[in-house]
Amino acid sequence: MTPILFYGVPAGCSFGSIVALEWLQIPYRLCRIDMAGEEIRSEAYRRINPVAETPSLATADGRLVAESMAILNHLAPQGAERGLGFRQGTAGFDRLNQMLAFLNTALFDGFSPLWHAYEHGVEGEAKAVLVAYAQAKLTGAHAQLERMLGEGAYLLGESRTLADAYFYGIARWAEYHGVPDRSAFPRLQVLFARLADDPAVRFAAGVEAGEEAASAGGFLGHVRLEEALKELGLA
Repeated sequence: MTPILFYGVPAGCSFGSIVALEWLQIPYRLCRIDMAGEEIRSEAYRRINPVAETPSLATADGRLVAESMAILNHLAPQGAERGLGFRQGTAGFDRLNQMLAFLNTALFDGFSPLWHAYEHGVEGEAKAVLVAYAQAKLTGAHAQLERMLGEGAYLLGESRTLADAYFYGIARWAEYHGVPDRSAFPRLQVLFARLADDPAVRFAAGVEAGEEAASAGGFLGHVRLEEALKELGLA
């Protein structure tokens, strides 16, 4: 079957998986899941992902893979010939896996207090505490990333990898929350700007916004959750 990525809106970390699929130029479809509504907590979607989160990927052989890091590592070998990913057991795979893990545990987690405040309507002094906590965590994560980036054009060197796709999908949350100030990290800011101009990133942004967007990869259209469940034998 043609893979299906179940992506979340608004502003899901699944953004990075859309960019990765575009870069890999393999055939794929998308299923849009509203994270602010009832659909993501529905019994129907829990057949795709029991913990009711995005992203999830239905693979070409009909298996389901959840969590951005697992999805990107699943996809990585398909980009080995172009340096976008690496085959398991190689030094490149270990470096990619290490970077994805850092992005997941440090950068992603740094934004968690801000999303908690947003999702639960936290205001006043409680919100100020959460913002201050997030600011400290994110400043540290950005400083570490700035050091790891060094003089390279991308996170793992002179060529983009799937780690850069995941980075952009998370780092853009700074524009939404106003924290942190990325201008304090000039090399990261250059990387972010470079990725923002990438056709795959522009496509993913258009998809999230519900706009008509031109794919430069293998995008074959959207499917509804009900249709995906039937195809996977989960209806």
